[in-house]
Amino acid sequence: MASIGPVFEALASQPRREILAYLSAQELTAGEIAARFKMSAPAISRHLSILEAAGLVSSERRGQFVHYRLKSDNLVNSLTGFAFELCPTAGPLKRESRKLAKGGSGR
Repeated sequence: MASIGPVFEALASQPRREILAYLSAQELTAGEIAARFKMSAPAISRHLSILEAAGLVSSERRGQFVHYRLKSDNLVNSLTGFAFELCPTAGPLKRESRKLAKGGSGR
């Protein structure tokens, strides 16, 4: 599995989590994102670069504007992969627990 470090580094910042939340609703230009924050355009640009480097957002230049969109599949796959790395047997154990709770042997 690819390194999850950049994803967690990106998610560690409140402004970056807010950017991801905005992008989960719609694609936005860099200017539209910057208008939602009380910080400089270079600071927003840095946050967007970190999110893009982590594979959580993608950008596309259209004319004079850069449009950003959430790569939700990458976010979900990264976090799910990490969870299964920590608890690789969580899925089978859940099924076993349900069988036992219903009175089955679990085997």
